[in-house]
Amino acid sequence: MSIPVVTVGDSREDLVGRLERLHGPVSVVRRCNELAELLAACQGGLARAAVVAEGSEELTASLVDRLSAVGVAVLALTDNPEEIVRLRGIGVAAEMTGVDAAALAIRIAEAVALLAGTDPLRQADTPSLARAVPGPSGGTAEDWPEGSAEGQIIAVWGPAGSPGRTMLAANMAAELAAEGKSVLLVDADSYGASVAAMLGLLDEAAGLAQACRMADQGLLDAEALLRIAAPVATRTGTFRVLTGITRADRWTELRAAALSLVLARARQMAEVTIIDTGFCLESDEELSFDTMAPRRNAATLRSLELADTVFAVGAADAIGVPRLVRGLAELESAVPHASPRVVLNKVRQSAVGRSPERQLRDAWERYGPAAPLSAFLPDDPVSTDAALLSGSLLQEAAPDSPLRKGIAALVCAPVQRNLKSSVFSSTAKRRLKG
Repeated sequence: MSIPVVTVGDSREDLVGRLERLHGPVSVVRRCNELAELLAACQGGLARAAVVAEGSEELTASLVDRLSAVGVAVLALTDNPEEIVRLRGIGVAAEMTGVDAAALAIRIAEAVALLAGTDPLRQADTPSLARAVPGPSGGTAEDWPEGSAEGQIIAVWGPAGSPGRTMLAANMAAELAAEGKSVLLVDADSYGASVAAMLGLLDEAAGLAQACRMADQGLLDAEALLRIAAPVATRTGTFRVLTGITRADRWTELRAAALSLVLARARQMAEVTIIDTGFCLESDEELSFDTMAPRRNAATLRSLELADTVFAVGAADAIGVPRLVRGLAELESAVPHASPRVVLNKVRQSAVGRSPERQLRDAWERYGPAAPLSAFLPDDPVSTDAALLSGSLLQEAAPDSPLRKGIAALVCAPVQRNLKSSVFSSTAKRRLKG
């Protein structure tokens, strides 16, 4: 059966025209005058492959992702070797314009077969995208593979309210940096990004949005990521931060395909990437008919899909615990492989009664979901207020506080045990930490 193909532009010597006349595995069903016409044809289900003979510079990762979502593989022709590298980096099968028509037909068939069998981002030929696709990669820190060749991703999620997602993520980053790990902290909350404020950063640049824009264009390399990620130095270590969007209405800048590429690059750059996610897990089903529409919660959902470890944090009180229980059910439905490590934060006797940890554990075993409780973090408003007031972390504001020790015990021991090999050369480590 011939593969239906739509094309745009005329390459030198009219290669597309010769492709039309070729009696082989592909059939050109429409030649378009511009990219918008090609997109409309693909959205209408006319083709399974799109050949961009001119104007490849207009292709972005988000565009390729949306075409892949409707089952269309993208192949572009260009004479620029650097453009070929960029295109392959965003999931496009790229070839030189001098390619033979028969060879091009075979390449189209390969791209379509690859798309049919795997996630669209796996079309890229570069190893950096091999881990940029959702899959059954969840699990706890204890399940991390020893000797992993790439960095690990930790997502910190929690239900609506203020369970302590940002506090936990930021202090995790500091504790891991103190252990000598190269760490990247990412603020992917599309509703209320607050990592910059917590760290006392006067940031108006929205580092993650910048990184996503560059990744969408296929331009996010190691040097670019290092320029965008702001260094945060503490007394015991240094980590880098991709700050969140500065206004909630900028959520459209955090598209799933671009974020996947950013996190793939982060795996190469850092031993541990920690993501502060949003609370909402809705998948915008009312927009599912429009595959080109952005999703408000795409950043949160994609972060959870790509994470090796998910920490689910909830407030230990009469409101926070039921919210967490309902939220975990939503998390299991949205990201079935997540296997979250559940953390109850703000544990205090006044909200639960005597022996709060025992009472919470007993209640959880009786009425809670299948996911077990992994840790209890004490309520420590004096320490957290001191940290917020000074724009610092618990390591500096309250190094001996029970809350700081609880976070260190939660994240440092398993990471130290499992991350035995580094993805960094000593030079790369110094650059990220500096």
